[in-house]
Amino acid sequence: MEQKIIFAGPVGAGKTTAIASISDIPVVSTERSATDDVAQRKASTTVAMDYGLIKLEDGIRVHLYGAPGQQRFSFMWDILTDGGIGLIIMLDHKRESIIEDLDLFLNSFQKFIRKVKGAVAIGVTRSDLLPDASIEPLREHVLARGLNIPIFQVDARNPEDVRHLLLALLSSLHPAVVRASCKMGAACRLTCSVCPLNAWEQPAKGAAN
Repeated sequence: MEQKIIFAGPVGAGKTTAIASISDIPVVSTERSATDDVAQRKASTTVAMDYGLIKLEDGIRVHLYGAPGQQRFSFMWDILTDGGIGLIIMLDHKRESIIEDLDLFLNSFQKFIRKVKGAVAIGVTRSDLLPDASIEPLREHVLARGLNIPIFQVDARNPEDVRHLLLALLSSLHPAVVRASCKMGAACRLTCSVCPLNAWEQPAKGAAN
């Protein structure tokens, strides 16, 4: 079974890092030195895509594609979503425009989100750098848009955090995928869309849906 997940979000939100933290192969990246205002946030940025791969039991392979964050490379977004089954939006909690960032990617990927029947998860990074950081405003904003999307505070460097984010997305699509990578394995008798993550030792922090 071959599956494809797309990671999207603004520059510096942790897309490349998240993919690298869980990929079973060295990440193929198209990062180049940043030359515009992006250089104030990071030294390099993705200009085409990042690619990683997760190999699960029973021959399941999940392909991970990171989309460039800059709008001038948005022509790649439609290309990368072709054949995809779900979307993970990464957001930087330190950006004052985080709500605007969320709207940009929800709107830009709206056609794809409809196609995959709302299979979306949101990961919010760098929350540890803010006092009293909360994802509640994001949750309320998403609900106001008529969407029910799981939202997690994550450390993109932490494989467990990113894995939970990925499983939250996959659980609504293919319970078999979750069970193949879950510690419970075939012994799992849970309804995955209700709670696919209870078998993991360290649940992702700050989950909301």
